[in-house]
Amino acid sequence: MKAIVNHRGNVKVADEPLPVLQSRFVLVKSVYSAISPGTELTAIRRMPEQQASLGYSAAGIAVKVGAEVEGIREGQQVACYGGPYVKHAEYLLVPKHLVVPVPDTVSLLDASTAGLGAIAIHALRQADLRFGESVVIIGLGILGQIIARIAHAACLKVIACDLLPERREALAGIEGIRVCSSVDDIAKEAAAATSGLGADCVIHCAAGRQMQLMDESFGWIRDRGKILIVGDMHMEFTRSKMFHKEAQVLISRAGGPGRYDPLYERDGYDYPPGYVRWTEERNLAEYIRLLTERRIDVSRLITDQVAIGDAWKVYEKYKNNPADVLGAVISYSSGS
Repeated sequence: MKAIVNHRGNVKVADEPLPVLQSRFVLVKSVYSAISPGTELTAIRRMPEQQASLGYSAAGIAVKVGAEVEGIREGQQVACYGGPYVKHAEYLLVPKHLVVPVPDTVSLLDASTAGLGAIAIHALRQADLRFGESVVIIGLGILGQIIARIAHAACLKVIACDLLPERREALAGIEGIRVCSSVDDIAKEAAAATSGLGADCVIHCAAGRQMQLMDESFGWIRDRGKILIVGDMHMEFTRSKMFHKEAQVLISRAGGPGRYDPLYERDGYDYPPGYVRWTEERNLAEYIRLLTERRIDVSRLITDQVAIGDAWKVYEKYKNNPADVLGAVISYSSGS
């Protein structure tokens, strides 16, 4: 089968052996896989000499189901999440806790963003926001866009900001989301949305060294509010600003409890819901529910679709012209 890899800092198509079914796994024939530009371009930049798979979010058809897997049947649409099992490849061997059914009413194109959706849901759970509270979202790439939509669906007051007009326009049609074109507007919008109280949380989906932005964030939140880091952002800030608000600075790790735990992912041991209500599998399934019930619409976020042999083109667009692409997927419909 064919797969996309990082080879010496370049995106290449490689030939890999077809996975062999195991009892706690599902063999999935990929139809679409979603590119996560921040994560994948960072991996390419940081490990230029290491050949490694790229990608972690996909949707396709379950072609074989292991004997110890429940709730998935052969021929069923599924969404899956989590490297190294899920990647940009024609076939995927996915552990049972990293794959969920997708109803026929949901397109596999939309469902291919399920990994990003699980990450977005876990971020909002880390923020621990309640009905009627307010959140500022900085950075409206594909992940920030999904977080904003889910927060809005959860009846939170949403203030969103990005410097690129194309990304702001992607939220323009959603009534109730306040969209800012600069950080200078955020304080005013947060005050207006909260009657001067200040936002309950600021979620950063930006990357890099952003100390000034972090420091400004403390001015947007209420007393004892929260700052949550989702993007690859350096957590540098002035202590006095945090102290003044007695603020919490938090980080969100991937798609939820279970991520990076080999006993959960590889070996299939679940966390009891009485102790861990929302695992990465349950977050993944919840995202598919949001799509199924049309609580959110992500179809406008997919701006580019390429065949696996042309995948390098969209990575070049991400690097050179980020304003030209919001969400991109790789299509395997012509693959064997």
